[in-house]
Amino acid sequence: MTSQTFAIRTVKAFCYRYPLATPVVTSFGRMLDRPAVFVRVEDTDGHVGWGEVWANFPAVGAEHRARLVNEVLAPAIAGFAASHPVDVFEALTQATSVLALQSGEPGPFAQAISGIDLAVWDLHARRRQMPLWKLLGGNGSRIRVYASGINPTGSRQMAEAALSRGHRALKLKVGFDLAADRSNLAALRQLIGDGMLAADANQAWSTAQTLEIAPHLGEFGLAWLEEPIRADRPWEEWQTLRQHIDLPLAAGENIASRAGFKQALGGDVLRVVQPDIAKWGGLSVCSDIAGDIMKSGKMFCPHYLGGGIGLLASAHLLAGVGGEGLLEVDSNDNPLRDRFCGPVIDIRDGMVTLGDDPGLGFAPDLSSIENYRTA
Repeated sequence: MTSQTFAIRTVKAFCYRYPLATPVVTSFGRMLDRPAVFVRVEDTDGHVGWGEVWANFPAVGAEHRARLVNEVLAPAIAGFAASHPVDVFEALTQATSVLALQSGEPGPFAQAISGIDLAVWDLHARRRQMPLWKLLGGNGSRIRVYASGINPTGSRQMAEAALSRGHRALKLKVGFDLAADRSNLAALRQLIGDGMLAADANQAWSTAQTLEIAPHLGEFGLAWLEEPIRADRPWEEWQTLRQHIDLPLAAGENIASRAGFKQALGGDVLRVVQPDIAKWGGLSVCSDIAGDIMKSGKMFCPHYLGGGIGLLASAHLLAGVGGEGLLEVDSNDNPLRDRFCGPVIDIRDGMVTLGDDPGLGFAPDLSSIENYRTA
């Protein structure tokens, strides 16, 4: 078996945008295209790993994050020797902490480092000749998935298409007009029968609004209500929601600190916790957090909205941790996702089965999307 010790030779980010015929609508904005920032890491022995940087908002964010990887982080880590991916993650985080503070950009730096971290984990698993899910402690390669990104307009058609692709669980975007939200939820509940249906408000409401609106959503049997209020609202407001509404609450994609997750796991406020490994923490931090979520008795459901490489890495983490959680799979058209998510594209009866090949088990051919490249 190849030695665990390795040294970084090169780190390279590639940025792409796929224009959408139908914009993706959330309560805080519209996405006119799907961006992706893929990261390739090679060690001095010639092993290669792939990762992805979260890059959805703002609209110009993808190119900026690619430049952070290529012009700041790659030179900082070239030649670095490590025995474990955590070594690389910690070195990059410490080396750029003052710069992230000085620039006022802790988010973009954390996201760029996360993308590199995912690639290093893939490389590490390939060196160990193990599938990533097994290296992360998994005993089985099958996971449950759900279709997300269902717009408030055309929602029934999107849901029907998702079900035809093998999905058995759905999540609708809400936070617009209550009558329209209720109508859409009713249509989706009719479609899916007693299957899983969740709603994502994308931080649309105040606490008072949530207390007023939530009772009108109770009849739809929601598995969870995601981010009804801003993720950074005082924890007492989240506790108020837990005390006064019956819907299970979900959050986590906008928690970006160990202390934040410790608070989220410390009580019974959240039923579902959703860290995003391409947005903060990578696998080096979020694999431990996922384990803590499981130990707390909550459901671990990785958040993901991007290209295929990060989605595939999220699938491996879910399989590695186990449990009854579901992987989020965006239901909007996106070849940057579909061509690079490996077996996640093959959804059967709401399930996906990962392979036994080393690492992510997939090597992307970026030449097939060269016409979408922007940086």
